[in-house]
Amino acid sequence: MGARPVRAAAGLLLQASPTPTALCSRCLQDELRLGQALLHARRYHPSRRKNASPFGAAVSAAQTLISKGFPKPPPGISVDPLRIVAHELKFLTKNIRKLLGSGHPMLDKVAKYYTRCAGKHVRPMLVLLMSRATRNPHTPTPASIPVSDPISSPMVLSDNNPDMGPLTAPFLDAQYELSDDMEILPAQRRLAEITELIHTASLLHDDVIDSAITRRSTTSANLQFGNKMAVLAGDFLLGRASVALARLRNPEVTELLSTVVANLVEGEFMQLKNTAQDEPNPMFTEDTITYYLQKTYLKSASLISKSCRAAAVLSNSTPEIVDAAYAYGRNLGLAFQLVDDILDYTISADELGKPAGADLELGLATAPLLFAWKQNAELGALVGRKFCQEGDVERAQEIVARSDGVEQTRALAQEYAEKAIGALRDIPESEAKDGLIKMCEKATKRRK
Repeated sequence: MGARPVRAAAGLLLQASPTPTALCSRCLQDELRLGQALLHARRYHPSRRKNASPFGAAVSAAQTLISKGFPKPPPGISVDPLRIVAHELKFLTKNIRKLLGSGHPMLDKVAKYYTRCAGKHVRPMLVLLMSRATRNPHTPTPASIPVSDPISSPMVLSDNNPDMGPLTAPFLDAQYELSDDMEILPAQRRLAEITELIHTASLLHDDVIDSAITRRSTTSANLQFGNKMAVLAGDFLLGRASVALARLRNPEVTELLSTVVANLVEGEFMQLKNTAQDEPNPMFTEDTITYYLQKTYLKSASLISKSCRAAAVLSNSTPEIVDAAYAYGRNLGLAFQLVDDILDYTISADELGKPAGADLELGLATAPLLFAWKQNAELGALVGRKFCQEGDVERAQEIVARSDGVEQTRALAQEYAEKAIGALRDIPESEAKDGLIKMCEKATKRRK
């Protein structure tokens, strides 16, 4: 059984971001009121039906959406998102490894460990697709944009002890490999790499917190090198991502991606509790789902939503297109994590590439269990003690299996995927937009 998280202090409050794109509990409650069709890209309106159950309405509406399916591409055209940006993605891992170079042999090895086994690269793929979809023909596209040029003196940045050999490699001074397709700017390609760096850093830290054994079908970094080195490697990735971000020389993009790092930590703190009050024997309320979705946004959807928004910002898009990119990423990010929660209950560890059923072992109540809890109050005591007693995990799995928790979670994921598609309506038609729509379908049907 994995190590259990330490209980957070009761009444932990997270400060809301002052930016217009901040996600609050009211927004999430409003989203569950689905008396209307697709959500507007920038405003969420609560239902006026006072006697209807918002929770039941959400599930009913989402299940209706499943029967409709996703928009179809034009006849005779098969959309493959990976093919659309494959030329750019082939440079991704090589450029990331250049960003991570260190003169310290062990740090260099640990920092690059997860780049040896390629992940799904969903986040950089979305950044590249959004970059193509929001391409502004009036955006200047010079042959060389200084995404690798330092702002400060290299002598200051290296900061070597004159009596010692250098340990800091000139990680951004090497030739930056680019494709010759200028529909995606060098700054947007670098943004895709930064997004993957932040995601990989979060994996290194999460694996330490969760005492993970495997990651990407190989031994986890914390098991291979120890917790201390895994944590330090994650910190190093965030440091290199921060420098690369600064060299984009765009304050808004820097603000967006820096906020993501804070969101990841806030979400991790929220995950230390299964409910807002962390009661020993909690009762299910609709606020339980709201708390879970807020945590899910911070831990999972924030990176996708703000990196998609940043891609549109770098395209010099209109405010409407920038907001649409954010709404797309936010809703797709929530759908993606909801499906991840389903897979923890339905897919074997071999197929998933990481331990299956780990959430309950870690004391975490995710969407399938929360929906089952609404139907079976017995789960309250198990949730309150974080499934720590013998037989708790097995009993919880049994109750979830007898409920429609997995089906309701799948319906909610489908609903968010439809919202993501709806958010794209202001973005001009293109192959890249078709790819973004296809990614919504892939996110809800994936098995790993």
